[in-house]
Amino acid sequence: MKIVMLDAYTTNPGDLSWDNFRTLGDLTIYDRTPCEKVIERAKDADIVITNKTPITKEIIDCLPNLKFIALMSTGYNVVDYVYLKEKGIPVSNIPSYSTDAVAQLVISFILELAMNVGLHSESVKNGEWSDCADFCYWKTPLMELSGKTLGIFGLGKIGRAVAERAKAFGMNIVAYIPRIHGDEPDYIKLLSLDEMLSVSDVVSMHCPLTPETEGIVNEEFIAKMKDGAYFINTSRGTVVNENALADALNSGKLGGAGLDVLSTEPPKKDNPLLSAKNCFITPHIAWASFETRKRLAGILYDNIEAFLDGKPQNVINK
Repeated sequence: MKIVMLDAYTTNPGDLSWDNFRTLGDLTIYDRTPCEKVIERAKDADIVITNKTPITKEIIDCLPNLKFIALMSTGYNVVDYVYLKEKGIPVSNIPSYSTDAVAQLVISFILELAMNVGLHSESVKNGEWSDCADFCYWKTPLMELSGKTLGIFGLGKIGRAVAERAKAFGMNIVAYIPRIHGDEPDYIKLLSLDEMLSVSDVVSMHCPLTPETEGIVNEEFIAKMKDGAYFINTSRGTVVNENALADALNSGKLGGAGLDVLSTEPPKKDNPLLSAKNCFITPHIAWASFETRKRLAGILYDNIEAFLDGKPQNVINK
């Protein structure tokens, strides 16, 4: 069984081992694969492993031996999974591997926006405390989280993990979900979208990218938020209209933002959020802790092994 891994580097820049994957078949690993080389590199593959390298209908038609695609991600929009289903080729993703890590980054953004630790540490190193006439100072308004309201858009596993952590800080938790399932924690108050936006001091996005959520954070959405509220997005970059968010930050309508995802990654240098006021942006790192990537690799191995055993798991295009 010939296995080709198209973009191994981001998952494993050298601190993990792929050795156990070699027991599954004849494995070829590429750190990165430009789109124009996908067919050349995968043309003889029975199994293709990809993270962000697209697998389109045109590419699929040029891979005569393809039997299975193993994703190194939860999201699966990089592959034409509908066409693959028509051809009887399963696609497996990596579910629920990064819940704790993403929730941790969300809380990190909230804490940074509330206390501006980095800014104040830098000011001390620049000599401002040494030159200060008083025993202390603060360069921005500081916010105590206890008693503030966190609004969560979407209550999947990550949204619930964020809620649990925010509750430990004494925050009130409200949420908007399109459908109520009945198993929502009783400390989370479910509201309409308009109500959730109007009462939240922090709004955090935890929804999949769908036709309904694409671009949903637009001028109208932001206008319904509290003046000075904070906005967090660790879901998908394209749920946000980036020009609208940048305008809201620069005008002071919103007090700050924490973003781990953008509409184009890597971003174009003219992305308006790169220069927006009080906007913290991390390079899609919520999933990237060593422990999280090790867990991902383990599930990836299990997905391939299950397919080889004739019992594919985590299939998203059944």
